[in-house]
Amino acid sequence: MPAQPAGRPLRVLHFVTGGFSGATQVAVDLCLAAREDAGLQTLLVLRRKRGTTEQRVQALRAQGLQVQVVSNWLHALTVWQLRRVIRAWRPDVVFAHGFSDHIWGRQAAAAEGVPHIFHVEHNARERYTPHRLRQALALAPHTRASIGVSEGVRASLVERGFAPRQCIAIPNGIALERFPDALLPARWQGRAPAILMASRFARQKDHATLIRALALLRQRGLAPALYLAGGGSRRLQRQAQALVRRLGLSDQVHFLGSVSDLPQRLATTQVFALSTRWEGMPLALVEAMAAGCACVGSDVVGVREVIAHGSTGLLVPPQDAAALADALQQLLKDAALAQRLGQAARLQALREHGHELMWQRYRALLEPKALES
Repeated sequence: MPAQPAGRPLRVLHFVTGGFSGATQVAVDLCLAAREDAGLQTLLVLRRKRGTTEQRVQALRAQGLQVQVVSNWLHALTVWQLRRVIRAWRPDVVFAHGFSDHIWGRQAAAAEGVPHIFHVEHNARERYTPHRLRQALALAPHTRASIGVSEGVRASLVERGFAPRQCIAIPNGIALERFPDALLPARWQGRAPAILMASRFARQKDHATLIRALALLRQRGLAPALYLAGGGSRRLQRQAQALVRRLGLSDQVHFLGSVSDLPQRLATTQVFALSTRWEGMPLALVEAMAAGCACVGSDVVGVREVIAHGSTGLLVPPQDAAALADALQQLLKDAALAQRLGQAARLQALREHGHELMWQRYRALLEPKALES
């Protein structure tokens, strides 16, 4: 592919799953940020998944984004269709987000001679088989950098055999403008003494341990409402609903599905819980911190880099319902502690986890000196 013609904006293509996961959101956020930069043109390419509805695609286009969708039927077909998009649009830079999309994205970009290719890893524990890992590592000569969305994810890449000199960390950011001071109650008592977990139903998330912790709280005389926001796997959601019924918690647990008013819900709830098996850089947790919630999270990569135990939240061993119940009980019964942790969490989110900081770090990779090095 020829070098970028002098005088025209740098063309940047982001390729990511169309499942509207955290990886999708990060790619969308980067494309939205680039709209304000006259030196850039961006194209978002989604690999079609069940959630890649025409309504969602049109909503992205309504925000001023160029969006195309490629097949998810066969990996070879995904690569072939993406190569056609690249050949027609002629990007100077490709960011390939998430597993296993970063393999297909980089294969297509390398085959079409894209001069600058980046790999973005969004989780610390992906389903790398030996074959998939060989495919990923074989693309290193064509890859300028492998970006982990947290230091823990960057470290996981190095542990898998990615070259340390090629691995960098750029933490995810959120839209802080969605969490203004005016959104928050003036007093802690203005928040409901309830628990909220905002997360899609997926293998990595551990709704079951949170539900079991709620049952333990009930045995101790505490019966807070638990709100579960998020879509995802219907099968896993049905399993969680069955567990709720089996434990006699149907009057406490509310399945909200996907919600459009998450900032408002967070701002009126005292406790946010993220029960999970693994993470990369959990956006929902950072949003809860920005909303001033008292946060409890599983002590896994990504979460432990966001929550400082006892300072900006509480960490508990993963898949430990008793420890999670203890932490939730502590926050529900000690309002002063919960308020202090929530205030500290908000300050950290405002200082370290905004879109603007994330965008500045990605934008620096696109500066001429960086691309020429």
